[in-house]
Amino acid sequence: RQLDFGRLQTNGVITPTLPDSQLLHEFRVVKRPLIQNALGKSASPVANANLIMVTSALPGEGKTFVSLNLAMSIAMEVDRTVLLVDADVVAPSVPRILGIRAAKGLMDVLTAPDLDLGDVLLKTNVERLSLLLAGTKHRRASELLASDAMAALLNEVANRYPDRIVVFDSPPLLATTESRVLASHMGQVVVVVEAERTTHGALETALATVESCPVVMTMLNKTSASDAGSYYGYYGYGQ
Repeated sequence: RQLDFGRLQTNGVITPTLPDSQLLHEFRVVKRPLIQNALGKSASPVANANLIMVTSALPGEGKTFVSLNLAMSIAMEVDRTVLLVDADVVAPSVPRILGIRAAKGLMDVLTAPDLDLGDVLLKTNVERLSLLLAGTKHRRASELLASDAMAALLNEVANRYPDRIVVFDSPPLLATTESRVLASHMGQVVVVVEAERTTHGALETALATVESCPVVMTMLNKTSASDAGSYYGYYGYGQ
């Protein structure tokens, strides 16, 4: 798929042609510990560390913005390839933001036994970035994300391409249940928190749903200040 870099930059998305900027710096800060974990360079090894789920407590906090920019930023590494998965299958927004047409994807692989993952992966004009879209809408989408077929697919994605980092744009934790199931298969979870909107109670409840994940980080988004410290906010390691 041909991505319109000018359009994406106007909408606040990192591209290979973006000049050095505060946004680039902020996502360098965000991605570094995630990449270190994925490469097995953390203090203790993390299972499935190359599977990174980006979510939020509530809808509208900017998780898709973070997913896209994180994937784009990692794709700019010289020795990493990235797969961005639109796992928000009930309300997918990746095609709209990228300015591309919807196509077969995750839901189709889960419902069509003869369809291989490779059949629905989309190459882009970002050299090291591929896409797996949400695919055809399905009335039992939530159940499919919690199915054995999804678990098998995640295992395949984690092990078939060991040099690839997979970023999942996932549903909000408190609005649906599927993210909690997905989190159980992830090595790392990034919870996006909207500044001056998300309450401590909502965040604590959301974090409790993913506490079984080896690494859980929180990222402050939509701050009034524009420095990396306020943008990244705080991150912490789960048990």
